[in-house]
Amino acid sequence: MVMGPTVGLILADLGAEVIKVEPIGGDKTRRLGGSGAGYFPMYNRNKKSVALDLKSDEGRDIALRLVDSADIFVENFRPGALDALGFGYDALSKRNPGLVYCSEKGFLDGPYAHRTALDEVAQMMGGLAYMTGPPGRPLRAGASVIDVGGGMFGAIAILSALHQRSMSGTGQYVSSALFETTAFFVGQHIAQKAVTGVAAAPMPARVSAWAVYDVFDVKNDQKVFVGVVSDSQWAAFCAAFDLEDWAEDPDLATNTGRVARREYILPRLRDLFCEYSSDTLMAKLELCGLPFAPISRPQDLCDDPHLNANGGLIEMTLADGKTAKLPSLPISMAGVRHGLYANPPRIGEHTSEILASLDFSARMIEDLCDRQIAQVDTVPPDKADG
Repeated sequence: MVMGPTVGLILADLGAEVIKVEPIGGDKTRRLGGSGAGYFPMYNRNKKSVALDLKSDEGRDIALRLVDSADIFVENFRPGALDALGFGYDALSKRNPGLVYCSEKGFLDGPYAHRTALDEVAQMMGGLAYMTGPPGRPLRAGASVIDVGGGMFGAIAILSALHQRSMSGTGQYVSSALFETTAFFVGQHIAQKAVTGVAAAPMPARVSAWAVYDVFDVKNDQKVFVGVVSDSQWAAFCAAFDLEDWAEDPDLATNTGRVARREYILPRLRDLFCEYSSDTLMAKLELCGLPFAPISRPQDLCDDPHLNANGGLIEMTLADGKTAKLPSLPISMAGVRHGLYANPPRIGEHTSEILASLDFSARMIEDLCDRQIAQVDTVPPDKADG
């Protein structure tokens, strides 16, 4: 629903022709509600859609013909599912030795490889939920960070494999997985235990590495995060807020000293910051070059001036005709951000185009659709109703 499509999204945004093979009736992700309602529009822009019945001989043959000319094949099914359909790596690499085959899994090879996993499963068993929630209350992160992270690592592996292919002439099998992605993300906490001998506490109960590194209440029931993470920043902070006694206190001159007196520093700062509005406080912090942040909701980012100024948001039209501004890839290349060249596709929007490229005539395509081997773009239900 997210991990596999993220791989395709990254490659598509970077300029690859990405063909999404959907079942007849379309990817079920299109119809998710609640927290899953945004999955399809977010992770499927810049792709083409072909709808095929892969359980039929003819549908399977069409997909195999696409594989014959493909550089990359990405799958995100449970272990063994595609082998049973004839789309395993061994079968496809025989047809196309240059193919880079990417499997997005719950687990890499090992005792857990057969298990079914989800983002939440990986977060729970990989230590991320433990670190996110308060002690005794594991809590998954507020976004599908492991699905997206696993997709990113899959794309990295694919690009590396393509580079190797440019030298060897042959493709290879690559894989990334949810559990191992989670382990990588919490690696800093594993390392903390190795270095200090003390296990990392959950983030809400952590001992901060800095004295000022917290969320503070300001006027109008708003909050602002403020960080002071170096001795030079401390000096600038004290000067900006007329804290002369702190600036002259040798016990506060170093980060180690400030951390030791954190319980002395924070109450005074909380009283001080309550006198400011969020805008006034952030303007003051920005002027002296200190780290700060408003506490934003995801929907607030649609109006963020920075994202709107530099291509950080892409406006697209969804299948039902609605428009949405969604984040672009968080990279630039030669000063250019990667944008939109195709809206998220409708079910089978490109079936006719793709089948025609395989030398199917219009009559043959119509016959395949009549027998539900293939499906051509359908009008959204709300449009058909009136």
